[in-house]
Amino acid sequence: MNNIHSQARSFLFLPADRLQRMEKALASGAHMVVIDLEDAVAPEAKPTARAALREQWDLLDPRSRTRIAIRINAPSTPWHEDDCGLVEALAGDGLGGVVLAKTESLAPLGRLAQRASGVPLLPLIESAEGLAALDLIARAPGVARLLFGHLDFQIDLRLQCGVDEHELDAVRLLFVMASRRAGLPGPVDGVTVDLQHTEQLEFDTQRSKRFGFTGKLCIHPNQVATVNASLGPTPAQVEWVHRILGAASEQQAGAFQFEGAMVDAPVLARARSYLQLSF
Repeated sequence: MNNIHSQARSFLFLPADRLQRMEKALASGAHMVVIDLEDAVAPEAKPTARAALREQWDLLDPRSRTRIAIRINAPSTPWHEDDCGLVEALAGDGLGGVVLAKTESLAPLGRLAQRASGVPLLPLIESAEGLAALDLIARAPGVARLLFGHLDFQIDLRLQCGVDEHELDAVRLLFVMASRRAGLPGPVDGVTVDLQHTEQLEFDTQRSKRFGFTGKLCIHPNQVATVNASLGPTPAQVEWVHRILGAASEQQAGAFQFEGAMVDAPVLARARSYLQLSF
C-alpha cells in the first residue's frame, strides 16, 4: 500500500466529468487529486463520467495513479454500486484511495475493504450519525485517514456558523482525538468555498493546523500552494529541527541546554514531528 495519502496535505477535487483538466490538477502541486463522482457530477452524467474515468485510467502513469483517490456516492444512492464496481476494477492498478461520501457506519466500509483490497479508505464524515460512529469508523479495517465534510455537517445539524466557525471547534477536536486513538495520521479538514479572498483560506488552514489537522480539501488549484505551505513546516522550523537533532546526537544526557532553552524528550519528539510533515 502506498503512503502518499498519509502524508498528503492538499486534496484537490476534480469533477469526474471534467477529466480534460486531469493533467492540470496533477501538475497543480496537490499531493492528492480526488476525482469526484458525487456532488460535482449531475445524476444524468454519472454513468458517462464513470466510463470516461475507466477509459482514461489506462493512460495514466503508475506514479499519477497513486496520487488519485475517487470520491464515490453514498451507500444510500442508486449510483453507489456502480461506483464500487469501478473502484474494484481499479484496485489492482494503483488506485491511491477511495473517499466514501457520507460515511455513517461500518458496513459499507467493510464491503469496500473486501472489494478494493489494499486501497486506502478515506471516509468522509458529514453528518451527526457519522460523528456518533467516529471512533468505530476510524478503527475500521482499511481506513487510512478521516475527512471532515464540514459544510454538509452544518446542513445536517442545521447549524448557522460564523466565519470563524467556532461552533465546530468541539467537532474538530473529536476528529483529531479519534484519529490519534486509532493510530491514524492527522485528519483532513473541509473546503474553503471563498475563492476571492486568500485571507479566508489562510485563516481556515491555520485553524486546521492549530487543531491538529494535517490535511485540507481544496476545490481550486489556486488553493493548493497556500494549503501546502500553511500545513507544512516552515523553512525556519526545518532548519531548527536539523540543528537541534544534530546537537542531540552529540549529547549523552537525557536533557540538555540548546540555544538558551532546555531540551528533553518531548522537545525532541516535537522536532521530529516537523519532519513528518515534510512531503
